Amino acid sequence: MRVGRARGAGEVAGRTPPRRSVSPMSAPKQRERLVVIGGDAAGMSAASQARRMRTPDELEIVAFERGGFTSFSACGIPYWVGGTVDGLEDLVARSPEEHRARGIDVRMRTEVTALDLTGHRVRSHDLDSGTVTWTGYDRLVIATGARPIRPPLPGIDAPGVHGVQTLDDGQALLDTLRKTTGRRAVVVGAGYIGLEMAEAMLHRGYEVTVVNSAVAPMSTLDPDMGRLVHDAMTAMGIRVVNDAEVTKILTGEDGRARAVATDDAEYPADIVVLGIGVRPETTLARAAGLPIGDHGGLLTDLSMRVRGYEDIWAGGDCVEVLDLVAGRERHIALGTHANKHGQIIGANVGGGYATFPGVVGTAVSKICDLEIARTGLREKDARASGRQYVTATVESTSRAGYYPDAGRMTVKMLAERRTGRLLGVQIIGREGAAKRVDVAAVALATGLSVEQMVNLDLGYAPPFSPVWDPVLVAARKAARAVQAG
Repeated sequence: MRVGRARGAGEVAGRTPPRRSVSPMSAPKQRERLVVIGGDAAGMSAASQARRMRTPDELEIVAFERGGFTSFSACGIPYWVGGTVDGLEDLVARSPEEHRARGIDVRMRTEVTALDLTGHRVRSHDLDSGTVTWTGYDRLVIATGARPIRPPLPGIDAPGVHGVQTLDDGQALLDTLRKTTGRRAVVVGAGYIGLEMAEAMLHRGYEVTVVNSAVAPMSTLDPDMGRLVHDAMTAMGIRVVNDAEVTKILTGEDGRARAVATDDAEYPADIVVLGIGVRPETTLARAAGLPIGDHGGLLTDLSMRVRGYEDIWAGGDCVEVLDLVAGRERHIALGTHANKHGQIIGANVGGGYATFPGVVGTAVSKICDLEIARTGLREKDARASGRQYVTATVESTSRAGYYPDAGRMTVKMLAERRTGRLLGVQIIGREGAAKRVDVAAVALATGLSVEQMVNLDLGYAPPFSPVWDPVLVAARKAARAVQAG
């Protein structure tokens, strides 16, 4: 992120429909209004940053949130459901009342249902009173997030079937768990959400089955690394069913979910949790004719301004971002990016200058004591981009081998065949494994080769690492593969 003094709106790509100019250099002196759609990470970060930069006399800020909470951690829901986090309030960073005390007009349980770009206004629906209102804006921030994938299967909406996108979803799941006497849980999907919810169900004392449509858990990894996750989950007592497409949710006489069905089998369930993933929530944007990318997210420039629209910004899970390694836009739903987007948008709306250059695709997760990390390209990503590459996989430990509780880990590294440039890293291991991926993320962002990585001056002491850190061992092996041609 780069921040400095305002430099003017400049030109943006695309065709801009007729509208009055509201660039920082030419904005009128009277009070302006910023409208924010979405009250979580990106939206409220943008509103808060804009408020820090401009007073209420200069800028009125109105934020619409269709749910019951603002600035909450969706990433923490599995740990709340599993009992690691004590209560809902621990996941709320700032309440609507706290935002209002800072000069932001937050309107809760109010859904924006239409955008009028020509008239510079949004239509909202108060979900409690039913009131419909039009609200004008000078500047607009779209932070509508993502929606869980919920395939149109028979029984998908039956009682006992739960998604986990919002705090309301988490509370509904907990309420069901308290009323459910059976102890069988089926989790549909084996990505980040699916694995974290499988852990939550284990912690609740459930017998857990994970039904996965891919050949191995964690399709963000290469299959050989995903199989390591499968083996570890099986050792934890989780039944993992791969390469299985769910065809329906079977219900009992009471209408509640009783099993998950595939083409080949039925898996009994007293509770079903959907962890299939998410898609950008861009229904409003599409209807208004805003630019949408190949993955369904809004397209923005480096300042997070929607392409072709000087007075509209977008950020968070509803946008696509540039993958700096692959060189193309992709959709990545992560709170880290959403908060950065909000800070950048707020700085630009407030008269400053900031940019978001892109991502390298770093993510970490865990299931029980197994840590999972990845950054950059998988093998299929490298092939799709036309790159020739080499791979190196090594087994190592999190600490010096003689130090107590040294955990095993596997590191896989991809490098470009001719140049040796690092392309991607995947790590599976126990305590101390996952955050090692940050070294690789920095190497990717700076364009290091695996040979250059070998000589990185990383911290060493027996409680923290072997003499050769596992990432450097993988880099050394990859460098040899590059040299071998």
